[in-house]
Amino acid sequence: MNLSELFYGTYAQVYSLSCILLIAVMMLLMSLRLLWDRKRKAYMTLTVAMLAIILQHLLLILLAVHPDMRLPWISLCEQLLTVISFITLNMAIYQLYNSTKTRDTLYFYSLLLVTLLLAFIQLQIPNWLQGTERQVQLLQNIGLELYLFILVLIALVVIPPRIGQSLKYQTAIIGYLLCHIAHILNQYVMEEPILMLSLVEYYVPILQYFILFLFLFDRIVELMHTIYRSSITDGLTGLYNRKYVIKRISQYTARELPVFIMFCDIDNFKKLNDTRGHQAGDNSLRQVAQILLEESEQNGVVGRYGGEEMIILVTDNSVKPGELGEKIRQRVEQEAGVTVSIGYSKYRQGQTAEELIREADQAMYHAKSTGKNKVVKFSKSMAKS
Repeated sequence: MNLSELFYGTYAQVYSLSCILLIAVMMLLMSLRLLWDRKRKAYMTLTVAMLAIILQHLLLILLAVHPDMRLPWISLCEQLLTVISFITLNMAIYQLYNSTKTRDTLYFYSLLLVTLLLAFIQLQIPNWLQGTERQVQLLQNIGLELYLFILVLIALVVIPPRIGQSLKYQTAIIGYLLCHIAHILNQYVMEEPILMLSLVEYYVPILQYFILFLFLFDRIVELMHTIYRSSITDGLTGLYNRKYVIKRISQYTARELPVFIMFCDIDNFKKLNDTRGHQAGDNSLRQVAQILLEESEQNGVVGRYGGEEMIILVTDNSVKPGELGEKIRQRVEQEAGVTVSIGYSKYRQGQTAEELIREADQAMYHAKSTGKNKVVKFSKSMAKS
């Protein structure tokens, strides 16, 4: 084996195609896992694209090892897989960031229809055209190549503004464009393949597919984070939901850490909804939630317990609960146009999370029943029978 074969000959081509095949298989496994869990159109389209890419590169490896098998119809199949995989992959990328509208689906199937039409025309060209074998071969195969070139340019212009990670996508698509130009020049323009163009054809696609893998991986992480975040937060206020906050409180009490709970309730909230409407009530909830977040983001966890009730788990034992509660109360009164009643209780050894929350709730109830718009510490005399 000489160096030319190793770095830019048949072996180099097989190595390159095998690397891309490995990346495509990993992306296929990721898309199948997502499709199993989420059943979204984007993952179905991505799975189809990965299958087409895998078939395409298996066929290319076979043709590289056995060039005598490069019959016209096999070359046409390889071109068809290339164009179809490009269209479906870019459709999947678009769907990962956008809901699929009827118009988008029509564009997608129209592009596939044009692809099949061009393939049919290419099959008929040898019957229509008289000329040398070289001329017939060039005219027979160039149609889909030029069509793919146009598709790459369209994708480069249309898709980046409509997706996240546009820089990654643009880098990958520019790499694809360079590879395709090198392929067209070597295949249809030059009498003999040029070394530099062959190197671009063999090695740039590895980088291109690696960037696409990172693109997909980052998007999956982003989606999983969004799903997880939505499962533990309240949609209206952005605070953690009741289940998550109770879980966190339980973790601290189980470890017997010196935490305290603050229970906040917006005063006269039902009257606010009845007189000024639910939109005003929602706005007040969001404003109070934002104040609670700003005052306690360095000290603990804030959640919406239910309705107009919010709860703070303060984990910093250097914080004085009375001072924190009073600061929150004053800010709410000044900035949100409503008032809050606040009760708090500090953890005592042996308490459960439910007991600690109940004590803070009782202190808050005492604040409401003794005039509202105040901060009250729990005492045993407040315990309900």
